[in-house]
Amino acid sequence: MPDLSLEASLPSPVAGLDEAGRGPWAGPVVAAAVILPAGRVPDGIDDSKRLSRERRAELYERIRASATVGIGKASVGEIDASNILQATMLAMRRAVEALGTPPSHALVDGNCLPVLACPARAVGGGDSRSLSIAAASIVAKETRDRIMRRLARIHPGYGWERNAGYGTREHARALYTLGPTPHHRRSFRPVRESVSR
Repeated sequence: MPDLSLEASLPSPVAGLDEAGRGPWAGPVVAAAVILPAGRVPDGIDDSKRLSRERRAELYERIRASATVGIGKASVGEIDASNILQATMLAMRRAVEALGTPPSHALVDGNCLPVLACPARAVGGGDSRSLSIAAASIVAKETRDRIMRRLARIHPGYGWERNAGYGTREHARALYTLGPTPHHRRSFRPVRESVSR
């Protein structure tokens, strides 16, 4: 279970940073930065992948109500213009900039660091080690899922309300029969191949 031991070793405030949506064929990549309130951390925060959809949505609301939260996105156009890694780093930088309160340090899930105005540390498996990163994983995942559910109403048939733009069998069938939308990542091979048919 994640805890605050990494945060306690650094001067406050410390922001946890995570992303959602590197692998999908459609939609933006979303990053969140979270500074948890001292002594008022919501109970039950864990890696978003370990939580049910209902529990994640509940914790998202509690984190947004109690913590300092910044959200950053990189669009499909930005993903296609550079690559998904660079777009992810851009979304993370935007999330930290959106905090309003500059952190003294950032703990970033994974092994790559975005260019930030504060010192940062990459933490492998960070969403299972750091409460701040786990909180950011919940906010990023829930934010992106809500975006994809909205897009699913505009572009029905791809199952985005269920698959969040990931390459499921349902999504692949719809890409073949309906073709790509403006929200598909044309730099991703399955989408690129559907365009070239």
